[in-house]
Order: sequence, then C-alpha cells, then structure tokens
Amino acid sequence: MLDVAVDAGELARGGDVHGEVVVRAGGSATNAAVWAATEGARVRLHGKVGDDLAGRLVRQAAEDRGVEPELAVDSKARTGAVLVAREAWERSMVADRGANARLSPDDLPDHLEGVCVLVSGYLLFHPGSEAAAVAALGRARADHVAVEAASWPLLREYGPGRFLDAAGPATVLLANRREAETLAGPEPEQAATRLAERFRLVVVKLGPEGVVVATGDGVERIPVTPVQEVDPTGAGDAFDGVLLAALALGAPLREAVERACRAGALAAGSASSWPETA
Repeated sequence: MLDVAVDAGELARGGDVHGEVVVRAGGSATNAAVWAATEGARVRLHGKVGDDLAGRLVRQAAEDRGVEPELAVDSKARTGAVLVAREAWERSMVADRGANARLSPDDLPDHLEGVCVLVSGYLLFHPGSEAAAVAALGRARADHVAVEAASWPLLREYGPGRFLDAAGPATVLLANRREAETLAGPEPEQAATRLAERFRLVVVKLGPEGVVVATGDGVERIPVTPVQEVDPTGAGDAFDGVLLAALALGAPLREAVERACRAGALAAGSASSWPETA
C-alpha cells in the first residue's frame, strides 16, 4: 500500500489551500513488517501490488528497511493507497485496497512458516481477499499465529461472530478499544477475558491508557508513558510488529508488550509511521 498524508489547518471544500503532502510506502502490514525488522527479526511480507511505480516503490522501500517482500504483481490492478487528511481538529481517511483486494490463496505459499505469523483483518473484510486471509491463517505453521482486528467499522459490518469463526486458527488477537468492544463488550478487561477463551493471548491497545493483556492465566493492564501525540497513524502497526518480533526473539510476554508500547509511542509522537533511520 501507498500512504498519502495531507496536512492542512483547514480544508476548503471545493477550493484550494496550502499544506504539506507526503507520499510514502505504508499500509498496515508493511508498517508492522518494518518495525519488526527494526527490532531485529527476520521478516517476510506477503501481499499484492500493481505493475506500477507505486508497487515498485513499496517493494524497494521494504527492502531498504530489511524486510523480504514476497509481493505478487497484478497487471490488472493498481497498487493500493490510503489518503490521510489531517486538519486542526480531525483526521479523515480514504482507503483504496487496489491490488491487495485481489490477493488470492494462489499468491501465498503452501505453508507460512515462522515463529510468528500476522494476518491483517483488512484481508478478511474485503470479499476479494477474504479467501486469502482464511488460507493464510490455515497455512500458518508458527508458535504464534496472530490476527489483527484492524477496523471497528469494517469489523462491525463483517460481523463479530463471523470474524471470530474465520480467525479460528489464530492463537493471538490484537485489537484496539473499539475493536475489542465490537467483539466482546465495552469494558476492556472483561472483553479481553472473554476473548481469551478463544485465543491463547489477547492484547487490547488503549493508547495513553495502557494495554490490556489476557491469557489463560488471567488479565492485566500494563501502563504506558504518555507522549505528545503528533500523528497516531501507524502506532498500532508499530506495536504489533515489535510485539511479535520480541516474542519471536525470545522475550518474555511482559517485556515484549513493554517494548511494543515504546514503539507505538515513538510512532504516535512522530509524523512518520516508520522508525527513524540512523
């Protein structure tokens, strides 16, 4: 996916304003992959891009950050893009899944092997890629098979029960407050506890209010150090990537969560969705 970020104090509907426009490689899966690679994990990224400049940019940018891109190329679709328009008081997003919406089981290997495998809920929520998401979960051969709930409006439209059924092979659920509420009710600890009956590990991200972690042994809220938020876009992806990388590299669960919290804070306190390079 390609990210197009637009910053302006106020948009003039039907008119022009001055502002800042930044075009960069991104998308939820790519963001998580880059943060995981920065943490020191070996990361392979599966997805689909168009046969276009944007697709080549995404591939090269991922390679430059140490990610191994296994990206199928679709000559009949453009590379997906997300427009993020930020005004002084609100943020609006428009997503075009593009070639990613055409990802199929044939684009994936017979087995997805690793210590951790992460499947984005966005794949489930689009009918063109739903079969690929189900296949990815079923083909995962990993200690931790994680699914990201991704978007509460799309989750609600898809159906919570349907999502939980489709995510059956997953052992880890990653969600934010609204997504956890959509799946299991408004109180984060209670929602995480209910969801832990289905998943070995449930992580509910609450921004400055911390992170709720639930396993078969119980539920705990882990505090975070608040930061001055610049742009929260990609903070959840940073958290996911570093959490799974830390677990893959052998960190205990609490340490992995704390490292993930620091990564999410760095992303939220920056104008970029990716970690800074030296």
